[in-house]
Amino acid sequence: MLKRFFSFKLPKLPFENTALEPLYDSRTLSFHHAKHHQTYVDKLNAALGTLDVPLIEIIRERAQHQTALRNNGGGHYNHCLFWLCLGKGKELPSGKLLAHINKEFGDFNRFKAEFTNAAVNTFGSGWAWLSVTPQGRLVITTSPNQDNPMMVGVYQATSIPFFTCDIWEHAYYLQYQNRRLEYVEKFWNIVNWNRVEEMYEQYALNQQPVPVDQLLQ
Repeated sequence: MLKRFFSFKLPKLPFENTALEPLYDSRTLSFHHAKHHQTYVDKLNAALGTLDVPLIEIIRERAQHQTALRNNGGGHYNHCLFWLCLGKGKELPSGKLLAHINKEFGDFNRFKAEFTNAAVNTFGSGWAWLSVTPQGRLVITTSPNQDNPMMVGVYQATSIPFFTCDIWEHAYYLQYQNRRLEYVEKFWNIVNWNRVEEMYEQYALNQQPVPVDQLLQ
């Protein structure tokens, strides 16, 4: 039997299940992490078979060629990044990230409004992203299903995401039902800006993908 080196596992959350309450309750979080995310991990491993492929390579190079890797590799990576973005801390970013946001969007409140609008008005299931382009610009984008801005061949203009909001119904329906706007507005109060700043400065700003599966051990 061939040995697998890149058999993916569901990572532990970087916070306790109750850490985001009452804005994101433990029941919703548990279903989202232990059920939905786990399913993407299981299906990703099944799609890979005996292939030894790092997660970043799946996202950047292989997703365009195989639907199962696109859907489930994207589902695994995207959820990992989402968990890394969550946690309670300071209310606003600071330093280089805030300066870059102010340069691109005018100020943080304008950025927040534009990101919220993009997330809320995305049709169906998907993700809202803040990414750095190869030219060093900050851009807000959305993607359907489990697509990711780094997927070469899926998007003509790729970018490196470091901040995201999951806008699939499974992310919020148990707690917020069909009130997506309320969910996104509450999302801003559970962002871990310290970690988002680190992912921006160490990776995205240098055009390096965030190694989410290494940061979540």
